[in-house]
Amino acid sequence: MANSSNKRILITGAAGFLGSHLCDRFIAEGYQVVAMDNLITGDLRNIEHLFKLKEFEFYHHDVSKFVHVAGDLDYILHFASPASPIDYLKIPIQTLKVGSLGTHNLLGLAKAKGARILVASTSEVYGDPTVHPQTEEYHGNVNTIGPRGVYDEAKRFQEAITMAYHRYHGLETRIIRIFNTYGPRMRLNDGRVLPAFIGQALRGEDLTVFGDGSQTRSFCYVDDLVEGIHRLLLSDYAEPVNIGNPDEITISQFAEEIIALTGTKQKVIYRPLPVDDPMQRQPDITKARSILGWEPKVGRAQGLKITYEYFKSLSSDELHKKEHNTFEGYIRK
Repeated sequence: MANSSNKRILITGAAGFLGSHLCDRFIAEGYQVVAMDNLITGDLRNIEHLFKLKEFEFYHHDVSKFVHVAGDLDYILHFASPASPIDYLKIPIQTLKVGSLGTHNLLGLAKAKGARILVASTSEVYGDPTVHPQTEEYHGNVNTIGPRGVYDEAKRFQEAITMAYHRYHGLETRIIRIFNTYGPRMRLNDGRVLPAFIGQALRGEDLTVFGDGSQTRSFCYVDDLVEGIHRLLLSDYAEPVNIGNPDEITISQFAEEIIALTGTKQKVIYRPLPVDDPMQRQPDITKARSILGWEPKVGRAQGLKITYEYFKSLSSDELHKKEHNTFEGYIRK
């Protein structure tokens, strides 16, 4: 990238799954990277390989509080937020605050620095969709007071305040709506379906499907997502863009793929569906293709193999670690 060595970028949520991969990408592009994370769900091990680099600096800070970064900033990537149901059920207030107060603070910082800011939104803004596949023009079907509402509405507010800053202050803003993403550095027990299935297979447990397994998801490998983020940041497009892999699969079919990949002899068991769990997830990526020239390159078979090898490399303690929170109170009765 031309003149990237002169550019300085702040990445929030930098010790998380996506944030750490973004740190790697922008270091590789020659940027000066300022990483920020309060470590409530992030893990410093994801970025410890970067601490020795002079181009990298880390701030242990909660962006829901006032954010100060000395010196110039050219770009901000706001990826600080819990991102799985097991997290936002456990820390609902923090989830709402990072999407509202945190976004407000970072928009203010972008305005003060004259920086372009990209905020990480989510396919969850579509809720349990009545339109399929989901286009950016679809306004969603969200239960504002359900258990998932703390995440869904935090992200919807995030989009609204970002566009307000763009329209009122002329701030350079970008909004990405991220669909299910996977790859190395995911937390094995964070409650999302892919690490849950692989973790259960590695521990010799039955694979748990919530509902009847007919609900669908579309999984995008992390390298593809990072490429989409990079292209959107450097584009001239201010409105939301879906980034995800439109290759849709049912959860039951996905469970069978994991069984075949891992060679587990365990069976699939079924439990009640969580409240407001979306029945369909498939991005319409027409805008990403036409505006960014982007589409996913890594097929699910290739990406799953890489991800499985990562999870297999984890220690026995990590493999058997259980999250303190469960889906209790979130399951349909």
